[in-house]
Amino acid sequence: MKNKSLQFRLIVMNFLEFAVWGSYLICMGRYLSEHGMGTHIGIFYSIQGIVSIFMPALMGIVADRWIPAQKTLSLCHLLAGLFMGAAGIYGIGAGDAVQFGPLFSLYALSVAFYMPTIALTNSVAFNALVKAGMDTVKDFPPIRVFGTVGFIAMEWCIDLMGFQSTAHQFAISGGLSLLLAAYSLTLPNCEVNKSAGKVDLVEALGLKAFTLFKQKKMALFFIFCMFLGVSLQITNGFATPFLGSFAAAPEFAEAFAVKHSTMLVSISQICEAVCILLIPFFLKRFGIKNVMLLAMFAWVLRFAFFGAGDPGMPGVLLFVLSCIVYGFAFDFFNISGALYVDQETDPSMRSSAQGLFMVMTNGIGATIGTLAAQAVVNKNVYALGNAAQFADVWAGWKASWYSFAAYALVVAIAFWIFFPKTPVNKNIEIKH
Repeated sequence: MKNKSLQFRLIVMNFLEFAVWGSYLICMGRYLSEHGMGTHIGIFYSIQGIVSIFMPALMGIVADRWIPAQKTLSLCHLLAGLFMGAAGIYGIGAGDAVQFGPLFSLYALSVAFYMPTIALTNSVAFNALVKAGMDTVKDFPPIRVFGTVGFIAMEWCIDLMGFQSTAHQFAISGGLSLLLAAYSLTLPNCEVNKSAGKVDLVEALGLKAFTLFKQKKMALFFIFCMFLGVSLQITNGFATPFLGSFAAAPEFAEAFAVKHSTMLVSISQICEAVCILLIPFFLKRFGIKNVMLLAMFAWVLRFAFFGAGDPGMPGVLLFVLSCIVYGFAFDFFNISGALYVDQETDPSMRSSAQGLFMVMTNGIGATIGTLAAQAVVNKNVYALGNAAQFADVWAGWKASWYSFAAYALVVAIAFWIFFPKTPVNKNIEIKH
């Protein structure tokens, strides 16, 4: 019999976990752009990838050996909440005089402690479900989906409260982190293994998985993971600043896509949740390579639709289509890619290989991508200056989006040509 009380407690944990992130991740770029820091959007987003390379592994060691996972989760959210709250208070107080240095320093410290909590919440949930005699494969996904619900809910709240262009988004995120820090202390206890041998930091960081590069097929796969990872954070960072730029055009200033850009972009997360349900059908019918290839071409459309659209009718429909294809672009590669790693690596190295998959995509790839995208946007948009005509700014954004689409197209074609064909497995099982 399922423990409904436990399920509800874990649902609350997941809801708050991703509500913290949803409070600022999509709209932060617009705030930065409208407060003289448009040229720094890339570094704000890239720091997430940089800290993701090592912080989750380090905090995982702490949770495994010294401090129970639920208390480590609480500690991380306490620190993340204090630093993010401080960033919000500073930004609100400074107003238009906000400076990059203090804001970024506080934000970076917060993110460093937030990123490990994604894995820690999974650990707490798995531990609690196993102790309760429940099936993690069947019972965890319905719990985890409320994380996506929390993310979307806060996107809408921030937008409707008018905070997508203010530092209040950071203050709210910090407050939610502090709430989860307190709530985490009420979660089921996770045991630590104090009697285990000496920690092998190289293994804990997943570095031994780099031996997989000795296999041509796996080396090719991880290289393409990095190339595709370049695309992952581009729209998170630059979609809302792009939509906000249309406020300078009288014919678009009052359009829904301009005034509620965060709500529009939230369609991406809604479609992401829906597309997860389609993955088993596509994998069984077309195989992993073709599904990953579909994801890569979806990234082409994701960027191209932004370049071709506008906030009016019917142009806004292209923005909506861009958000719809995001579900395919994000989910189809991340889940099918993780499954490919699971199938192609030795069981003794699967966890490390999954870690390497995340490092190559969300770590190295996403970091390179946001910094490179920033350089492109700086050249095409922000170099024009504040006095530039809107037509020139719009043309600069179009050139940027089409540049990103061209890059994604080159990666997709190269993957199609060079990556070996994978067999179709009609009996494949998807484990989220």
